[in-house]
Amino acid sequence: MNRKTKSKIEVAFIYLFFVLMFIIIGYPLIWTVMMSINPGTNMLVTQLIPENPTLEHYLWLFTNPNSDYLLWYKNSLIIAVLNALGSVVITSLIAYAFSRYSFIGRKYGLYLFLLLQMFPALMGMVALYILLTTIGLVDSIWGLLLIYLGGQIPFNAWLVKGYYDTISRELDEAAKIDGAGHLRIFWSIMLPLAKPILAVVALFNFMAPFMDFLLPKIVLTDPNNYTLALGLYNFINDQFSTNFTRFAAGSILIAIPIALVFLMLQRYLIGGLTQGATKG
Repeated sequence: MNRKTKSKIEVAFIYLFFVLMFIIIGYPLIWTVMMSINPGTNMLVTQLIPENPTLEHYLWLFTNPNSDYLLWYKNSLIIAVLNALGSVVITSLIAYAFSRYSFIGRKYGLYLFLLLQMFPALMGMVALYILLTTIGLVDSIWGLLLIYLGGQIPFNAWLVKGYYDTISRELDEAAKIDGAGHLRIFWSIMLPLAKPILAVVALFNFMAPFMDFLLPKIVLTDPNNYTLALGLYNFINDQFSTNFTRFAAGSILIAIPIALVFLMLQRYLIGGLTQGATKG
């Protein structure tokens, strides 16, 4: 077999792989979109390509007085935005301390971060619930936000610290010669160069409240405090519930803020370190 034929076979397998991945990923998404524009509410009678497509389910979510969808959307947006911003601030400061400072317990602190990532979050649910009950934040979006902010620290701090380590310390030393302190170095040198990894942290932590169901299910009981994932689950969790088409419509709309944030951050995600700096 000559090299040209071998290359064509390899390309064919690559395209075949992409087609299979598209089917695996795209089919559920297409089915959900089509279900959301099917008339009726029962999933068993819906069609992949509806004969009479309708937007009544989307309108119901926003106009029906019995629908709390807008309230759930607002709760999720509040938590997502504050979680993304808070995570970037907290993570960037902690990672900078571990990357640039030498202090007692630094090595074991990093090991602790690594160790905490090995245990599933489910193991701490009871302790977290007791903690929120003690401080009076159970059944509150602020208590849920507090858990998100604290729970993201080990993984994100380890991730950002590794990125900080790739930034040359010569920049720090040059800035110190010019009279800059640690805060100035952090603000003027580290943060601009770390925009790609901080954008990743912001995006992932923005997405988390929209995707997470288990933690809100444990913490929140009042429907007025529900997030989207928990609220939409109630459309179909009852034994005789058949609101699958409304559930699909609500699920599709979750992608809108996530897509907008991704578009806002994509130049940092794609740009990488091409906007780095040198000092000579």
